[in-house]
Amino acid sequence: YRIGLPQAGSYHEILNSDSKFYAGSNLGNDGQIQAEQLPWMNQPHSAVLRLPPLGAIVLKPEG
Repeated sequence: YRIGLPQAGSYHEILNSDSKFYAGSNLGNDGQIQAEQLPWMNQPHSAVLRLPPLGAIVLKPEG
């Protein structure tokens, strides 16, 4: 899924409810995603990420 992001740079996946830690299938984004300079949904940057079915992820900008 592509999502809009407020700033450039890397975003760390701080929570993935589908992680093996929670007995999930471990579908995720390898711990981080990189924002692209492509405006999306009224935000100046965006990224494509894997969103687990029936799950949630939380991202935090690095830095």
